[in-house]
Amino acid sequence: MRRCIRCGATMKEDFIVNARESLVVRPKGFTMKQVKLNAAVCPNCGEVSLYIDITDMAKLEK
Repeated sequence: MRRCIRCGATMKEDFIVNARESLVVRPKGFTMKQVKLNAAVCPNCGEVSLYIDITDMAKLEK
């Protein structure tokens, strides 16, 4: 459950951001990996928060 950084309301999660179906993330010194970029939207003020699933974070650490 994510909270809005602007108004503190509970955000609606699991929206998909269409950036050619995936976002290529390349941490410095690592090879490129594709991860799914998600978004949470605040129903109160419209704030959008982008995040990567924790399972995709494991891909970045390898």
